Amino acid sequence: MRERVGYLPDIGEEVVESKILTFTEKGESLEVEAPLLTIKQMQQVAEKVKRASAEVLKNMTIAEIISIIDTTIEVMLNRNSTYRKKAERLLPIVTGYDEEMIRLGLTSFLKKFRKHELQRFVVEDLGNPLLLDDFQPRIKRGFSKAVGPELILHVWAGNVPALPLWSLISGLLVKSGNIGKVSSAEPLFAGWFAQVLVEVAPHLKDCLAVVWWKGGDEEREKEMFTYPDVVVGYGGNQSLDSMSRRIPVTTRFLPFGHKISFGMISKAALDSRKALTTAHHAAFDIIQFDQQGCYSPHIFYVQKGGNVSPVEFAQYLAQELESYQKRYPRRTLSLEEMTAAIHWRNQEEVSSYTNTTKQVFGHTDNHWTVVYEEGAPFSPTCSNRAVKVIAFEKIEDIMPSITPYRTFLQSVGVAAAPKELFHWAEKLGNVGITRVTSLGKMTSPESGWHHDGRFNLLDLVQMVDIEHSAEEYAENFAAYID
Repeated sequence: MRERVGYLPDIGEEVVESKILTFTEKGESLEVEAPLLTIKQMQQVAEKVKRASAEVLKNMTIAEIISIIDTTIEVMLNRNSTYRKKAERLLPIVTGYDEEMIRLGLTSFLKKFRKHELQRFVVEDLGNPLLLDDFQPRIKRGFSKAVGPELILHVWAGNVPALPLWSLISGLLVKSGNIGKVSSAEPLFAGWFAQVLVEVAPHLKDCLAVVWWKGGDEEREKEMFTYPDVVVGYGGNQSLDSMSRRIPVTTRFLPFGHKISFGMISKAALDSRKALTTAHHAAFDIIQFDQQGCYSPHIFYVQKGGNVSPVEFAQYLAQELESYQKRYPRRTLSLEEMTAAIHWRNQEEVSSYTNTTKQVFGHTDNHWTVVYEEGAPFSPTCSNRAVKVIAFEKIEDIMPSITPYRTFLQSVGVAAAPKELFHWAEKLGNVGITRVTSLGKMTSPESGWHHDGRFNLLDLVQMVDIEHSAEEYAENFAAYID
């Protein structure tokens, strides 16, 4: 099978070179033909997207843009549409994830970009969506308008399918031209979205592009980084640091690097009736895309004093992971990932010989590992369904272990009573956590969430103010003045 990916605006009759990326999974092979632009073609694409967006997108209302995105998402949600069928058929080959996990994950993710969710998305950041259309009156007097960049360049990671939609849709909502660079790990979905968008709204055909180049291609990156007003980058901290050195100082850089998430379970959630359900939700957060997202948990802190002890909860969690393995098998690991998993597990098993509180659940042929320990330091696992359960008495006991990692912290999944929820959220927010959610929802952020504590739209736009003095002064020159 062969699939051509990406999306390019009309830059004339020039031949665009292609790079073939090959994927194999469970005996099936897929060749992905990715567009590889020359330096000259990159310039042509950037200029075309910038010019078309100024002529078309900038003159549309936010309501019109939301309606177009909503219709596009409706196509991607329709399991009978050509693009949805391709996604369900080809993404398992490219990513290695289970077909059913892909299906459910796509549906859950795409629903966040329907009309009413997008309206919430805009209101969350701007309060008044009409700020994107025209000058609006401000409480302080005067008027303001939110103006998006002429051109945004997105450099996407490929760890979770369809994830590029967060930044691409944000770019469209602020009426900017958008160029997205897809990852070699998952180069398909962003291009499909762009193709459907243009089928829904042909007048947007030159307002965006989805391209590819090999990660770390300094020549292409250095050239491409000269065109946008804003660069949005996803990836490891080392690659983002390298990227930042090639971005002009006058270009705004919004990096989203490596983050760590974990769960916290109160003894209130550990009676004999609730503990199994709690473990079921926790296990789902682990198996969803095999902990490849920043919001995936690596550790569960489990409070002592419940009817179900922390070590018993670890056993429940192991049982749930085994059940999920049968329903949603873990993807096939690369040699590097398999080596890391074996090394991590061996280290945990060796240390358990001298630590009487430590237990390792799961055999070497299992596709998951649960490690129970008391008083263990905060440390991420090797991912791919490997998790630690650490017992604690009160939240103050674990703060010293978490605090040194504040720049890496993101989400916490909490199972606790209301009073505890807000008490814990206060403590966790003070050490760097930016998102507190329920168990079972860790891998599914709400529409309009503050990604790493920042804004989806506000960080892209600049506000233009007409001060009251200018408005008042203008009255002196009105045609109707006496």
